[in-house]
Amino acid sequence: ACTPGATPTAAPEPTAAQAQPAEEPTKAPEPTKLEPVELRISWWGSQNRHDRTIKVIELFQEKYPHIKVTYEFAGWSDYWTKMTTQAAGGSLPDVMQQDYMKIDEWAGKELIIPLDSLVGDGTLDFTDVAQASLQGGVVDGKLYAINLGNNSQAWVLDVDAFEKAGLDLPPAQWTWDDFEAITLALHDKLGIWGHSSSVASDQIWKSLYLGLGQWAFSDDGTELGYSDDQPFIDLLHMVLRQQQAGAIPTAEEEVAGAFTLETDPIVGGQAAMTYLWSNQLVALWNAAGEARNFKLWHLPRPAGGQSSNYIKPSMFWSVSAHSKHPKEAAMFIDFFTNSLEANEILMAERGVPISSVVRDGLKPKLSKVQQEMFDFLARVEKDNSPIRPPDPTGATDIVDNVFGPQVVDPVVYRQLTPEEGVAILRKEANAILAKNK
Repeated sequence: ACTPGATPTAAPEPTAAQAQPAEEPTKAPEPTKLEPVELRISWWGSQNRHDRTIKVIELFQEKYPHIKVTYEFAGWSDYWTKMTTQAAGGSLPDVMQQDYMKIDEWAGKELIIPLDSLVGDGTLDFTDVAQASLQGGVVDGKLYAINLGNNSQAWVLDVDAFEKAGLDLPPAQWTWDDFEAITLALHDKLGIWGHSSSVASDQIWKSLYLGLGQWAFSDDGTELGYSDDQPFIDLLHMVLRQQQAGAIPTAEEEVAGAFTLETDPIVGGQAAMTYLWSNQLVALWNAAGEARNFKLWHLPRPAGGQSSNYIKPSMFWSVSAHSKHPKEAAMFIDFFTNSLEANEILMAERGVPISSVVRDGLKPKLSKVQQEMFDFLARVEKDNSPIRPPDPTGATDIVDNVFGPQVVDPVVYRQLTPEEGVAILRKEANAILAKNK
């Protein structure tokens, strides 16, 4: 017989939660699409600087693909001609390289903008930067420019040339009298120039008076900052004596040589000493060859005076008043300052980095050139005079139109005596600076 089939059990009613349709998987939010931005950046410098800066720009664009960077660069004189023209036309780049000598004037004309708000909102991060390294970019209590590297004026000594001449390196705190004697001795023993230039530059003029506890300009910028012209007169007489002895190039030889950093006579062994800013050592040594043996040295100082060296920002980045993208411009400056990867490309070419984290990160990678620059700045930090205020409005006019063409050039061509030339400097410079009153 057949047994009755089993009665199927009814399925339970679904719960309220089970009755709901399955939810779609949660989608990741779409990334915020950043509006494209185009920045223009300009700087001056050697080919070595150009190459390194362009590589950092490419690295910056990889990190911020929405920012496209165009750039332009030139030598010192051409750069400022171009920037002055662009300033008049309202077309300055977003980010421009700026110089301590000119920052007060450019800020005063409102051609560059204060950056304090961009520090406040964190776009510019100076957590690892000492305040002293930022102070040089402050004008009237506002931060207008970011230091690209600590720097100081220096003499470059060819150590092998000194050894060949049988001369010791100068005393650490050598004087202008020491310099003259050593330059003549190098020339006499080696038959080359003891020094590659006349040293009658506007930077040496300023530092000469710094060694006397003064400065070229008064703190209020309304007149020259010293009353005694004799130290500068004495320096010019020394230049004439050394030119006559053949220990330094004559004015005619300097013009004919058209010396640049890469063709400085010390590069080819035609001089035993030269003058530069410490951040320029990389380019000079690259041109001369790695096998050379150079040493950076303090400036000569007046007899009985103090150090003629000061710690100076080698140069700055500033954001122009014409920029439509000041935040992105500041992002580039921050990247330049704080990125170790960027600074491994730059390798202190513009001076010793201001970020302590970057400095520490670079130490194992320093070549002997960079190590010499870092060591020199460490010595100057222990033996220097305080930095003075940025040059006042009118300083560029004095340097370009008075100091060179009306004073130094006529003196070294023996058309004026040092006394006559320095009297012109005092008269014309004070007339220009008096406009600041």
